[in-house]
Amino acid sequence: MAHRETPYLLILGLPAFIVFTAFFILPLAKLVAIGSSGPNGAAEYLIFLTTPRYLASLISTVLLSAGVTLVALLVSSISGIFLERNRFSGRGLLISILTFPLAFPGVVIGFLVIMIGGRQGLVGVVSRALTGDRWVFAYSMLGLFIGYLYFSIPRVILTIMAATEKFDVSLEEAARSLGAGRWQVIKDVIIPQLYPSLIASGAICFATAMGAFGTAFTLATNIDVLPMVIYTEFTLNANLVTAASLSLVLGLVTWIALYISRSFAGSGVAAAG
Repeated sequence: MAHRETPYLLILGLPAFIVFTAFFILPLAKLVAIGSSGPNGAAEYLIFLTTPRYLASLISTVLLSAGVTLVALLVSSISGIFLERNRFSGRGLLISILTFPLAFPGVVIGFLVIMIGGRQGLVGVVSRALTGDRWVFAYSMLGLFIGYLYFSIPRVILTIMAATEKFDVSLEEAARSLGAGRWQVIKDVIIPQLYPSLIASGAICFATAMGAFGTAFTLATNIDVLPMVIYTEFTLNANLVTAASLSLVLGLVTWIALYISRSFAGSGVAAAG
């Protein structure tokens, strides 16, 4: 029987292998080859440690992505649990509005932030009328943070709602019957059940923010995040070697974060089971 199944496995697996090789292995191998083709050789991958601008952009990107992830998890957890456990008029419309940013590309989200916090944005117009000063934040790290948060919340809130739907409500009822307060129920019952979903959605949120380009391209006039630095080195400076090495550094940092999250999520699933 095993011999009869082997040809079918090969036939089914061959297209997947071809696609995986063509769209992942070969481009990655080419990127590695370009990154080490400069005068510094493989040491080019450590250039971000010796160049202050590259190191600062990497740190800024990691901190920005981590901050967006934490706030998105907090806001989405509260909203997701509430929306899943309560039925009220307009609930479907509210969920649609909260998830609508998924339909927008990064450039459009950047444009929306400019409309709010740009030089001619709503906040600037109102602040000038009230105080005489125009408040502009769209082109700063704050504006980029708001833009990233805008497209991160929908990704997280859908995961949290799906996880909340599978909650074992009897555990909460048992905890309350034993005298547990509201915060103790949240800490000891709700959060442990949400833990795997929080880790998984947080990892996706972090990875998306690390590699986001469209929003950064629209807003990042006075700040450097790593995707913008890579774009500048590739297009304006024609420095393919540095662009390739920084791309691999960005990918490696994101992969490490995803690997760690998978480890924690796996432990959470095992503990819950």
